[in-house]
Parts: sequence; structure tokens; C-alpha cells
Amino acid sequence: MCRSIKTLRPPFTEDTTDEDVRAAALQYVRKVSGFRAPAAHNAEAFDRAVEEIAASTARLLDTLEVRGARSA
Repeated sequence: MCRSIKTLRPPFTEDTTDEDVRAAALQYVRKVSGFRAPAAHNAEAFDRAVEEIAASTARLLDTLEVRGARSA
């Protein structure tokens, strides 16, 4: 799918930022929409999708339980 989206959960990364989550969401929306940048009449829908996917991704990462991971 989106080869440029990196894994954002431990143990692959310990310091995921909001920018990382938004970048992954943007790559996903670009891939599924087929647009690198939307036309003006699609910009609102495109931006809303990026924000919704970023929020869902952040919730997912906050609630994942990684078994066998060591606590700090």
C-alpha cells in the first residue's frame, strides 16, 4: 500500500510526534484519493479526511498494548 508510511508504534519507534501521525494520514489520503494535492473544490474534503485519519491513528496508538514491551 503506502510504502512511505513508517510504523509508528513501539518497539519500532518510541518518539512518535503529532507531525509523524499527520504525515502518515496525509500519505494515506493521497494514496486512496489519487491526488497529491486536491483541486480547490475538493480541498475541504481532503483536509477533513487527513484530520479524521490522524485523530483515529493517534487514538489507535494510544490504546495499543504491545505485549512483551518493556516499561520505562
